[in-house]
Amino acid sequence: MTHMNELEYTSVEICAGAGGQAIGLHQAGFRHLALVEIDAYAAATLDQNITGHPVWDWERDHCDVLSADVKNFRPFEDLEKGGELLRAHGLDLLAGGVPCPPFSHAGKQLGRDDERDLFPRMLELVDELKPRAVMIENVRGIMDPKFADYRDWILARLQGGTYLDESGEQVHDQGLGYTVCKWGVLEASDFGVPQLRPRAVLVAIRDDVLKDVKYEWPTPTHEDPVSVAESLQPSMYQRYERYFEGKHAERAQAAYAKWLETAKKRDAELKGKGGGIAPTLVGGSKKHGGADLGPSRAKAAWKQLGVSGLGVANDADKCWEKKTEDRDLFRPEGPMLTVEQAAIIQGFPPEWTFAGGKTAQYRQVGNAFPPPVAKAVGESILDVLKAARERDRNKA
Repeated sequence: MTHMNELEYTSVEICAGAGGQAIGLHQAGFRHLALVEIDAYAAATLDQNITGHPVWDWERDHCDVLSADVKNFRPFEDLEKGGELLRAHGLDLLAGGVPCPPFSHAGKQLGRDDERDLFPRMLELVDELKPRAVMIENVRGIMDPKFADYRDWILARLQGGTYLDESGEQVHDQGLGYTVCKWGVLEASDFGVPQLRPRAVLVAIRDDVLKDVKYEWPTPTHEDPVSVAESLQPSMYQRYERYFEGKHAERAQAAYAKWLETAKKRDAELKGKGGGIAPTLVGGSKKHGGADLGPSRAKAAWKQLGVSGLGVANDADKCWEKKTEDRDLFRPEGPMLTVEQAAIIQGFPPEWTFAGGKTAQYRQVGNAFPPPVAKAVGESILDVLKAARERDRNKA
């Protein structure tokens, strides 16, 4: 029997996507018992990285990657590797970036009338698993005034209180025994991610765990944003470098120099006003055609950073092999980004790879929660769990 103080802090994550949140929570110190994701490509991404990197050894032994609809997820039955740990010690954190179409400014904002809304399922799982902490991530749109009633319902479900139901009747909910410590918006560029990406994050702690411990919301790790010029320069150089000799030599050197100058100039223009960071990357949905860098406003912002937003480039090797340099590197408005570069813009570690074809990969990257932001939130939750564990051990 492991002594309590040697137990890992465990988490289960639903709607795990390509692992942005899982990476950040892992870096913060959580160990995953399950990652649940409906998209087969994203689930394959999680699987191949967990089996491929030594840093994920614990997960290789204890974590089930489930390619499943979270509505059919039965934690106490579906966990083969980590079920015993879950039953013996309970769960420290239930986390999830529940889908955003119901609340996103790009969607129709149907809120709770949208069948893609998984908040109800998340709250059922809170009731079932009774985790010590809950983290729910969503788009900033959920904080809009029009969703105030919906937020009241979620708060009442977690911590008790009243809300208005669909017919406008006041309903009182006893709650599930949690305190919502904070529901606020975090901006990715405050945490070293070279992108404008505000996300709404809810953190709740179980009442018997929280007691006298104070929860501290993450504070920015970066005073000045990391610019696109700085973050993409090494990979951009690598893409052009193989053309610096031979028939494309002049063109390649000129195109690389032009990209760098454009991106640096944009950064200088915006110093103190948020720096030359990228607009929000969007993954698009299965319903909307191929991959590109988003709506026309985003494409215009990319153009000012010297990048063409009209599509996604082949990676450097494939570009060389298939001779797609005219499309990928030598457009008049600048190079298109590769999937690897989009992943840098999202704050993924360089060794993380994505499954599927180029469009499937880009979609996974574009929909991700930036790992550095997840790490900051994870650390803020872990501080409470550690303090509570210490307090309870001293009493024992």
